[in-house]
Amino acid sequence: VQLQASGGGLVQAGASLRLSCAASEGSVRSYTMGWFRQVPGKEREFVAAIRSNSGSTYYSNSVKGRFTISRDVVANTVALQMNSLKPEDTAVYYCAAGRPILSSLQQNSGYYYWGQGTQVTVSS
Repeated sequence: VQLQASGGGLVQAGASLRLSCAASEGSVRSYTMGWFRQVPGKEREFVAAIRSNSGSTYYSNSVKGRFTISRDVVANTVALQMNSLKPEDTAVYYCAAGRPILSSLQQNSGYYYWGQGTQVTVSS
């Protein structure tokens, strides 16, 4: 599976952004699709995931209620709608695909394929 993330940018606190991840050579429905983010000097951290087949969604506590992950199986894309953005959401955002067991859903090691990352910067 090849993944291409897009949609990042520079916004003010409180604004919204929508990230998109286009998948090729594999279906977003047959993989658990995740979004992670990373800031310099820190580990890449889990943001959200949508499970293969069931479509169940999972979020980190820091984004729950503000971010929404969704998928479009026709377009073969996964989106991350980010509302009420905060400066602490500033990071490079990566989409990923894999087949993690539930206990590994939030672990980098649960995902086989990664996109190139898209920068999100939220100014105060």
